Amino acid sequence: MKTRRACLAAALLTTALALTGCGSSDSGAASVPDGWGTLKTKGVDVSYPKGYEEQSAAERGEHNAAAAVRTEGGKKVSVLTVQLGFTEADSAEQAAIAAEAGIQMGAKVEGQKDVELAGADEAKRIDFTFEATGEDGGPAKGTPVEGVILTGLDSADTTFAIRIDAARGSLPDGDLDRIIDSVEVH
Repeated sequence: MKTRRACLAAALLTTALALTGCGSSDSGAASVPDGWGTLKTKGVDVSYPKGYEEQSAAERGEHNAAAAVRTEGGKKVSVLTVQLGFTEADSAEQAAIAAEAGIQMGAKVEGQKDVELAGADEAKRIDFTFEATGEDGGPAKGTPVEGVILTGLDSADTTFAIRIDAARGSLPDGDLDRIIDSVEVH
């Protein structure tokens, strides 16, 4: 009788565990807030808050697979870009080294650390700051800009770099965190 109860209890526990794994929330999936837009590319998707406008292929830089821009008073205050295949790297660490090399001269790299991105085996986050040049419709010369690059390899072992630049105070930390949480690597 005890053996039968133990088997029944084990079966119920297994069923309960299997059911808890079912449902709409997937811990490995990216989280996209309601009302946000999404940049979709063949290697990664990343979402952006209200107030950003997605750029067409003709509007964005030739090396960007996707981009979205937020403007205030006719000036770009924040730019979100996605680059694919920007370097030949075999690891997230190598991709991070290449991404750091692409940060403008005079920028101050604040640090590099591991970051979890949905769908990526490993990824790196690079934080940096620089002063705006006042060119290309950006903030006035000397405006402090905070930047973040998320980089690694997609499922085809192609490098990706998601870059978020924002004039200081124009992108709340909570929105930056939600942008990072929205990344899904394919």
